[in-house]
Amino acid sequence: MDSNYSSNPNKKESDQRQSENISVLVLHNDDIHTFEYVMESLEEVCDHNQVQAEQCAMIAHYKGKCDILTGEYTTLRRIRKQLSARGLHVTLT
Repeated sequence: MDSNYSSNPNKKESDQRQSENISVLVLHNDDIHTFEYVMESLEEVCDHNQVQAEQCAMIAHYKGKCDILTGEYTTLRRIRKQLSARGLHVTLT
């Protein structure tokens, strides 16, 4: 049997993220900012292209939140602070 086999694939993914110190930056929906403002912020701060920014804004609007970036915690923490300074509701998991 393969030693990498897991009956719970989410656990394996979670274990892998922890061992690699990978985090996820999540954008939450709000009723304050316009789509254009959110998209502009994602393009400028996260280096998203226009299509990525629009998709993230739409997902956050309709689903309540959207994973916008994955990466090292320290890098994402800096980006979270920049987006928060623009008034966007973002969390780091």
